[in-house]
Amino acid sequence: MSELGINITKHRDFYLESFDNSGWDCLNSFVESDQFDDIIVNLYHQYTEGNRFTPRLKDTVNAFVECPYKDMKVVFVGQDPYPQQDVADGISFSCSKTMKEQPSLRYIFTEIEATVHPKGYKRDPDLKRWANQGVLMLNTAMTVQIGRIGSHYSIWNKFSNFLFNELNKRDDLIIVLLGKKAEAWVKHLDNNIIFKVPHPASAAYKGGKWDSKDVFNKINEELNKQGKGLINW
Repeated sequence: MSELGINITKHRDFYLESFDNSGWDCLNSFVESDQFDDIIVNLYHQYTEGNRFTPRLKDTVNAFVECPYKDMKVVFVGQDPYPQQDVADGISFSCSKTMKEQPSLRYIFTEIEATVHPKGYKRDPDLKRWANQGVLMLNTAMTVQIGRIGSHYSIWNKFSNFLFNELNKRDDLIIVLLGKKAEAWVKHLDNNIIFKVPHPASAAYKGGKWDSKDVFNKINEELNKQGKGLINW
């Protein structure tokens, strides 16, 4: 328990257990560092000052828990979690809490319908099904202040830096960078196959159509070349 009344040990133990159970122990040294403490303290201050954030801290590990390290084949990097209260579930773009598509997910599904499943597609807003196939769904910030996009980038910057450098120790991943915030991390990930694609939210500024650059088919083409199982989008 710190002098601020924050039980950092409780949060640290939760992260360590979650990462150990999902094979993400490569992140444990960060969780055991002062930099992790800084994140918890910063989020605590945000909360006590009335700046509520989303998703809940316990949900921030969900992308890793649902996509064990040894099964990871594809990484999507977005920007922020959904900034509305009780929508984000810790897996980027997923809407399992409401089961209602947010605009970004709606654009994603519409593009999958057009490019991958033109004869019919079940639009399931819970993207746990992708994570369970080896797709790590990340944002450049793991939390966001409710109603304030971009508000927590600085809080999570050191964690993202550590995480992406760990991912870049691999050379067999397919990484999709969605938007300029994600593309800024390209030098930390360039040991792998990179696709740069506009963020789905950009479709709102371009007449309602998102140019996915056929990324979902391209991912499966690369996986096929690697002899890995394809993703059922």
